[in-house]
Amino acid sequence: MVFLALLPIIWLVIGLGFLKMPGYKACPIAVVIAAIVAVFAFDMPTLDTGTAALEGVALAIWPILLVIVAAIFAYNLTVYTKSMDVLKQMLTTVSKDSRILALLIGWGFGAFMEGMAGFGTAVAIPASILVGLGFNPIRAILACLIANTVPTTFGSIGIPTTTLASLTELDPVRLATYITTQLGLLDILCPFLMVIVIGGSVRALKGVFFVTLLSGLALFIPEYIISSVLGPELAVMVPSIIIMGVIVVYAKLFKTDDPDYALDIQPQSVSAGAGIRAAMIFILIFIFLIITSKLVPAVNGPLSAVKTAVPIYTGAGAKPYTFVWIATPGIMILLAAILGGRYQGASFGEIFGRLGETIYNLRFTFLTIITVVATAKIMTYSGMTASIAHTLVDVTGTMYPAFAPLAGALGAFITGSGTNSNVLFGPLQTAAAMDIPGADPAWLAACNSAGAGLGKMLSPQSIAIAIGAVGAVVEGKESEIMKAALPYLVGFMIIAGAITYFGQMMI
Repeated sequence: MVFLALLPIIWLVIGLGFLKMPGYKACPIAVVIAAIVAVFAFDMPTLDTGTAALEGVALAIWPILLVIVAAIFAYNLTVYTKSMDVLKQMLTTVSKDSRILALLIGWGFGAFMEGMAGFGTAVAIPASILVGLGFNPIRAILACLIANTVPTTFGSIGIPTTTLASLTELDPVRLATYITTQLGLLDILCPFLMVIVIGGSVRALKGVFFVTLLSGLALFIPEYIISSVLGPELAVMVPSIIIMGVIVVYAKLFKTDDPDYALDIQPQSVSAGAGIRAAMIFILIFIFLIITSKLVPAVNGPLSAVKTAVPIYTGAGAKPYTFVWIATPGIMILLAAILGGRYQGASFGEIFGRLGETIYNLRFTFLTIITVVATAKIMTYSGMTASIAHTLVDVTGTMYPAFAPLAGALGAFITGSGTNSNVLFGPLQTAAAMDIPGADPAWLAACNSAGAGLGKMLSPQSIAIAIGAVGAVVEGKESEIMKAALPYLVGFMIIAGAITYFGQMMI
C-alpha cells in the first residue's frame, strides 16, 4: 500500500527530475495518479476524491496564487517605472568593498526580494547586479544561492508558511516561531559563508567579521520577534530592511580599505526624494500589511469579518473552506502596487497592463500550483499521506525527526518551490508526528519548511533562473554550480537534522 501511496511523488521525481518535464505538464499527471490510487487502493469515494481536489483548487487560487500574482506584479511594476534601477544605484553607493556589497546586495537586498516577491527573483536580481559590478559570475551565483536558503520559507509575504498552516490546520504564528528557531544558527552562519565564497577563502573575513556577524543577527533577532508576534507575513521583509540599514551604517562609520577586495566602480548618489519615490510600492506594502495585521485590531477585526465559508469537501470530518476577501496579504499588495505605481508616474492603463502581463506570464505557474495543491489534498484526505508517514516512522523510529528536513529539501529540489514542497510533504510531517510519542506536529511541519529553503540551493530551477539572469558568461555552467553548492547543502542538512532532533526535546 505504501508503494501505491508514493506513486504521485515517485512520478514527480521521475517527471521533474529525470524526464525534465515542466511542472505544468508533470503535476496534472500527479493529480490523476493520486485520484486513481485514492479511489481504487484506498477506497475513497469518487465524489470525495473530486471534492478534495476541488478544495485544493480553492486553496491554490485564494490565497496562494493571489499573493504570488500580487507580489510579482509589484516587482514588475517597479521595473517598468525604472524605480528598480534607482534602487540598484542606491545600493552601489555604500562601499567599493566587494564583501560589503555582497552582504548588502546578496544578503540584505536578496532577503528583501524574497520577502517581497520570491519565485527566483531573490537569486536572479542580486546575482545579476553583482556580476554587473564585476564579481566573479560563479561565485556571485553561489553566494546568492546560499543567501536565499533561509529566507525562502517566509518568501512572497510568507506564503510557504501560511500555506503550510492552512493545509495542516496549525497556528501560523506558532509555526513561524518554530521555523525561525530551527533556522536561527543558519541565519547567522550564511553571511559568513557568503563572504568566504566571494573572497575565495576564510581570510576574506578579516576586516569584515563584525559586520558579517551583525548581518546575521539583523535577520535572526527581528525575524524571531516578528514571527512570534505577528506570524510569517513580514518575518523576512522587515528584517531585510534592518540588514541593509545595519550594513549601510557600518560601511559609513568603518571604512574597509583592503585593496584585495576593492571594486573598480564609480557610483552616483541618489537623492532622498528619488529614493523614497523608487521605494514607494514597497513602503506602501509594509504600511498596509502592518495596519491590517492583528497589531491594529480596530482595522483587522472588521476587515477579517468580510469572509465566506463554503462547504467543498464532502468526506467525513469535512469543514467549510473560508475565503477571506479583504484582510489577506494579496489584496493589500495589489492595492499598494497600484497606488505606488501611480505615485511613480505610471498611468492606470500602464499599471493594469502590467497586471495583465503578469497574470499571462504566470499561467503555467497557476496550473502547476493548482495541481500540486489538489494532489496534496487528495493524498491527505484519502489516507495516502498517513500511510507514507507510518512507514517512515516504522523505518527510522524515534530518529525520524533527524531525517525530517530531508523531505522538505527533496520537495524543493524537485519543484523549485518552498510552497510546493510544503504542500507535498507538510501533511506527511504532521502525520508522522502522530506516530512518535511526545512529538510536536508543529515542530516537524516547521522543519519541512526549513528544509525546503535549504533544498532550493541545489534546485535545477533556482540555478537555471540565476544563469538566465546573469547571461551568456555562465551558460552551460549548471553542473559546475551544482557541484560547488552540494557541500554547503550537505552541511546545512546535517545542522538542520541535528537541530530538529535535539530541539524537539527542548520545546
